[in-house]
Amino acid sequence: MDILSLLLIALSLSMDCFAIALGVSCSGKRVSQAMVLRVAAAFGGAQAVMPVIGWLAGRSLVGVISAYDHWVVFGLLAAVGVHMIWESFHEEEEGVKLDLTRGWPLISLAVITSIDALATGLALAFQQANIAISSLTIGSVTFVVVMLGFVIGGRVGELLGRWAGVLGGVILISIGLRVLLTHLVG
Repeated sequence: MDILSLLLIALSLSMDCFAIALGVSCSGKRVSQAMVLRVAAAFGGAQAVMPVIGWLAGRSLVGVISAYDHWVVFGLLAAVGVHMIWESFHEEEEGVKLDLTRGWPLISLAVITSIDALATGLALAFQQANIAISSLTIGSVTFVVVMLGFVIGGRVGELLGRWAGVLGGVILISIGLRVLLTHLVG
């Protein structure tokens, strides 16, 4: 596989991660450099590991996952998106807020956004692509794209204020709907 094709694959796989970084960062909450690095590393790492798993697993695992992955992705992204929208209208209330930049929420988002990379790993195996180079390229591109999403989202968040959280939630719900519709219609 040529490097341009690999870069285009990596860029396309990173778009959901970009949208999530954009949504999280435009919520209007302060996002530290440590948070950005944590999210970029989690998403980049998941995007790098999943093609290897797909490459190793073969057709049977992808067949099992593809039967219901779109519902899982939609449900998780919709739940997080609705929560972000709700939080944007209830900021004044005390209590624990969902932090998408650490713990299980971060791991969940990193894994569900990399399901496509799992199937891509299977395709890379059929093309006899070098999985190490492919995996590192996909992970590295995702890392950079996520950081870019945070930069752009932070600027959007400053402009939109409270409505930025609504935008972030709508972005996450839209990604979930796109995944669901792609599997149901396509």
